[in-house]
Amino acid sequence: MFETLFSDEATIARHRDGPCALERERYLRYNAAVGASMLTQRGRARALLLVAQTLAPTDPGRVSAVRLGELIESIRPCVAPRTAANLLNIARPWFKFLGWWHEPIVPISFAAQLDAFVAWMCDERGLTPCTVEQWRYRTANFLRWCGQSGRELAALTLEDVDAYFVTYGATRWSRVSAGHIAKMLRVFFRHAATYGACPANLAASILSHRRYRLETLPYALDWDDVRRLIASASGTTEIDLRDRAIMLLLAVYGLRRGEVAALRLEHVDFGHRQLHIERLKRRQPQIYPLVASVARALAQYIEGARPPVDHRAVFIRAQAPRLPISSAAVYNIVSRRLRTLDVKAAHLGPHALRHACASKLLADGLTLKEIGDHLGHRSTSSTSIYTKVDMVGLREVGEFDLGGLQ
Repeated sequence: MFETLFSDEATIARHRDGPCALERERYLRYNAAVGASMLTQRGRARALLLVAQTLAPTDPGRVSAVRLGELIESIRPCVAPRTAANLLNIARPWFKFLGWWHEPIVPISFAAQLDAFVAWMCDERGLTPCTVEQWRYRTANFLRWCGQSGRELAALTLEDVDAYFVTYGATRWSRVSAGHIAKMLRVFFRHAATYGACPANLAASILSHRRYRLETLPYALDWDDVRRLIASASGTTEIDLRDRAIMLLLAVYGLRRGEVAALRLEHVDFGHRQLHIERLKRRQPQIYPLVASVARALAQYIEGARPPVDHRAVFIRAQAPRLPISSAAVYNIVSRRLRTLDVKAAHLGPHALRHACASKLLADGLTLKEIGDHLGHRSTSSTSIYTKVDMVGLREVGEFDLGGLQ
């Protein structure tokens, strides 16, 4: 591997004869396989050699964050400040790749109860993985707070739950989020009470503020802003071609970001002009006609810019490691471009494009049932919020002649 990166014999010998040569070469081969450029690989090889030369005989097999900091500090006087920062970012994934990275395990309070709740959500309720993960995260936060404040789950009172909302959630949650947390805790306590882990009356005692259906407006972007957003990716680079295809899928089909990230090559049927989407919440496939503009954008990316990787996901990271993008990456792509365009909206992410799609369909005269089917809603109640942004209809109402009545 070193012979591929360097041409000077003395340089090759220094890398080959340095400490942990096999471990360094394994990691370099791995990065080459996932698309790292030659320039990046050369810099990584130099950094790994520098770090390896500072390792003590007891370091291989077990390196902690504290120990890595000590290694970087010992190198810092000999290198530029920026180089020292890069060493940290290069050495940490190398140690993780080798299995040498040691992170102290932070105990989770009431781990058995949390595991039981997760198993119940998966096995008995059959909730989607994204819902399970979200509820697990929120429940773990509450249980961690209980442990840190010295509260026992079996002796928990309603005053303790109130204290959680006041001390922990007051500066973290919005009104809507607090309602979701209250709902989650009721479900958790109801389940925990079935096997005696908490008081039986605790779940029923948790009340949340009243929320009314359709009390909020959807945060749809103006369609002119949607056009500007898509036009911002009109270039021919790999990133522009990828981002344009992603944003068209979000705006034209109203997909969720996780559905875009989960799109696979076999889901795009150019021959039959069809797009197969695995709906995350309905957990069933949905087939759409492949709109010409979306088909063109997907073809330009897949055939002309998508890197040749073994993964079947359509959208791939633009930098090494060349792995499928995550749903978080889809959010960052849209949010970054909206902020660059200085778009003013309550929410600057993929869901704003989903709302824009629904509002556009409503303005074009589609029924709520048709819009709900397009968005993958289970019922029209999820779609009815968009009736509040039918600006044409609202203007007609505002211009209605009341016959002199004031």
